[in-house]
Amino acid sequence: MSRISKRASQIAPSLTLAISAKAAKLKAEGVDVVSFAAGEPDFNTPDYICAAAKTALNKGQTRYTAVAGTIELRKAVAVAFLRDHNLVYEPNQIVVSNGAKHSLFNAFAAILEKGDEVLLPSPFWLTYPEVVRMNDGIPKIIETTAAADFKITPVQLKKAITKKTKAIILNNPSNPTGTVYSKEEICVLAEILEKTDIIVVSDEIYEKLIYDGQKAYSIASYSPKMKENTIIVNGLSKTYAMTGWRIGYTASSKYIAAAMDSLQSHATSNANSIAQAASVAALTDSKGEKFLTELSGTFEKRRDLAVRLLEDMKPLTFVRPQGAFYVMVGMDALKGKSYEGKMITGAADFAELLIDYAKVVAIPCESFGAGSYIRLSYATSEEQLEKGLNRIKEFVAKL
Repeated sequence: MSRISKRASQIAPSLTLAISAKAAKLKAEGVDVVSFAAGEPDFNTPDYICAAAKTALNKGQTRYTAVAGTIELRKAVAVAFLRDHNLVYEPNQIVVSNGAKHSLFNAFAAILEKGDEVLLPSPFWLTYPEVVRMNDGIPKIIETTAAADFKITPVQLKKAITKKTKAIILNNPSNPTGTVYSKEEICVLAEILEKTDIIVVSDEIYEKLIYDGQKAYSIASYSPKMKENTIIVNGLSKTYAMTGWRIGYTASSKYIAAAMDSLQSHATSNANSIAQAASVAALTDSKGEKFLTELSGTFEKRRDLAVRLLEDMKPLTFVRPQGAFYVMVGMDALKGKSYEGKMITGAADFAELLIDYAKVVAIPCESFGAGSYIRLSYATSEEQLEKGLNRIKEFVAKL
């Protein structure tokens, strides 16, 4: 008899972490590897945030906090929602967790019953279906297309909704596609969802990384009912270069927030107290705006460089990203081609050949619901970006 639960045995390991580990191993061995696997900014956490952490340490702020987070941090998060989206939340509607991934787990643990369906537009972040399954839900995949910029259409949404539909995941801007839904596009989807009791889990972790003069729009802003039926997931990792600090948070109705608070109290208790103090500074210090402007501007410049180089890389295809720091590259035209006897049948084969022969690390997107694509992260220097993309171009020419 197996000692491992069925639940644990059915969960797929994180492919992105596995490939990132392989890249790190090669680099440690002295191999000149260009990695496009990173899911984090290559910036250091700003000094003012680190200074706030040191101050908290010196003040002895090292004890337990409220499970849902310090009142100071929850107030700071609420102020940020009001400032950025004109959304009013009370501190008891905010739950601070150990990263946004933990926030997602709490959200689905709080709302799902066995057999509930969760609508999931693909391509998607590979953790979404796993965290739904871990909480006894059923991911219902809705395939989007490159022609539609990988956005779910109103027709697709209406068709996908059934009596079993409990929730839908919206990731805006999107990992892995870089897609950004406009306010108008979000409002059309909201008009459909508002007529139901479907809960929207809105992952807005990349909301500050939007380009071409666009601005993030949260579906919770559409109407009071949509706000009541939306769980916003966000955090400090991407926007303030705080991936290792592990601070994520949700904003939701009071009854859902209370449920998540209760669940977290028995799972992990509070998030790290020092990281919480640093996060207050991240959200409230005036230096934050300057850092966010620099961060977003740098990524937009890198996006433009990546697009310029990819435009000259036939027969590979791509959809111009408008946010986050990823670009999806289509490799359908390479299927059936080979290198040194190794045949390409999908993205995983292509990614393996890139590592072995071009010394470039890319993420194959089978686990993201897109088996004909690789994901490239431009969270790296322009020099590395140009070197790596030129290596890919040269390798493709050899196939």
